[in-house]
Amino acid sequence: MLGIIGGSGFYSAGYTENLRHIEVVTEYSDAAVPIELVETEKPFAFLARHGKEHHIPPHEINYRANIDALRLAGVTEIVAINAVGGIAEGTGPGSIIIPDQLIDYTWGRHSTYCGQSKRFVQHVDFSFPFDQALSDKLVSAVNTINDQSEAARPVVVGGVYGVTQGPRLETAAEIRKMRRDGCDIVGMTAMPEAVLARELGIKYGMLALSVNWAAGILPTVVTMEEIEAVLVDGQQFLRRVIARITDA
Repeated sequence: MLGIIGGSGFYSAGYTENLRHIEVVTEYSDAAVPIELVETEKPFAFLARHGKEHHIPPHEINYRANIDALRLAGVTEIVAINAVGGIAEGTGPGSIIIPDQLIDYTWGRHSTYCGQSKRFVQHVDFSFPFDQALSDKLVSAVNTINDQSEAARPVVVGGVYGVTQGPRLETAAEIRKMRRDGCDIVGMTAMPEAVLARELGIKYGMLALSVNWAAGILPTVVTMEEIEAVLVDGQQFLRRVIARITDA
């Protein structure tokens, strides 16, 4: 079964019928993880990464509980929806990016299931953090929606996602460093989400929406009003892509 992890601006599966709410208990949290199950011909699960009210900041998300809860719900592949900042040419606001690499700049997060008394140490291969077949499916869905739309969105296939700690946005100097490191986009939640999925044998792909140019790319400062406007504008497109891959 497919699992969708919704990021900023994406807090529900968008269904009112054939919808069941469940709460999954895992060993990684005292609180159960709320998941929406859409029970259509091709069922899928939805999890709001930041909570329904966007009250959980990136560094406090219980990534281990979230990914394990999806596993327990029967999820075998995950599409993560992420709001990101653009660094490279072509990744400006409104663009869709399906990355194929990442660099982790976070710290202090529980980034592995190893260390628990019930688990052996795993040295998982993480050379290619995003599943290629799942990414190809996302690319095909995005291109199809673009072909059906009068206002097609720029699409970047591949690219490096730089994962920062948050919740603050980055400095211009940090973005210059990330650009030198080879980052094309910047966000705060791909890690440890991606590697935890890998440890549990769950395929992981990403559908990223650029909501702003990263700090220092333009001479102006980044404002939340501008970010929120792009999020609202991009939601319908993202939902059409998700509908495409869940109905296929």
